[in-house]
Amino acid sequence: MKTVGLFPNLLKKNSARVANVIINWFQEKNYRVLLPDNAIKALDNTSSRLENGEIFDKIDIAVTLGGDGTLLNLARQLAPYEVPILGINMGHMGFLTEIELPDLYRDLELFVENKYFIDTRMMLEAQVVREKHILEKFITLNDAVVTKGPFARLIRLKVFSNGAYIDTYPSDGLIISTPTGSTAYSLSAGGPIINPDMELLLLTPICPHTLRSRSIVLSKDDIIKIQVIAEHPDTMLTVDGQQGYRLLPGDEVIVKKSDYRTRLIRIKKRSFYDVLRKKLTEVNFKE
Repeated sequence: MKTVGLFPNLLKKNSARVANVIINWFQEKNYRVLLPDNAIKALDNTSSRLENGEIFDKIDIAVTLGGDGTLLNLARQLAPYEVPILGINMGHMGFLTEIELPDLYRDLELFVENKYFIDTRMMLEAQVVREKHILEKFITLNDAVVTKGPFARLIRLKVFSNGAYIDTYPSDGLIISTPTGSTAYSLSAGGPIINPDMELLLLTPICPHTLRSRSIVLSKDDIIKIQVIAEHPDTMLTVDGQQGYRLLPGDEVIVKKSDYRTRLIRIKKRSFYDVLRKKLTEVNFKE
């Protein structure tokens, strides 16, 4: 018997109702279903009461119910366990999620019939270094961003690749993204769109105060060092827009390819360009 971990974003409208439907559907197909403790309480479900850490090493597949943010949050936590993720979209864009609610039953049937493949995505590791000591490490699927706080004042960031000096950026910040993250914050900051089948690093400055600053594509094996060289309140490192760490002048952020990967379950035989065209058209239409 295979075990499914269901991770719903209970802040989404109707997510509790849809979660119960999914639980019942998998149980009828003879799957064991586990949920994190907070979801069990909210859904009043009889599944085993296990916390996240206990679930991760007991599940064969993870199912997220929410948007891309829900999937990103889980991808970071699941990275060491190599568990594939099936995303069900209840958000807006849904670049990473695979199933739309109108197609729920049809796509789940294809899944249980093993009519799917695994889409593997590179991840990043970001370290915060202060006085040569590593204070914190983060894993991220989309991006690592060094950015200023709410004050309308530029920060100055000195950037190196493999020890070679690239430039000093007076800007609102810098984004180091994976190809997966090229359609997220980096795209909004003017960066290029990159096919996620590739493996590389993308450096995109945020509102740089110079005409010559452009996005730079670097090798997947490059190690990027960002030095905070000026006092600025609330300078932060954020990963996937969800986790943060406050930086001080003199701090360094080291970003490199992670040893971990995210494994996404794909059912529909769509190219990246099909998804890109559809999702970006939806955004323009809604606007």
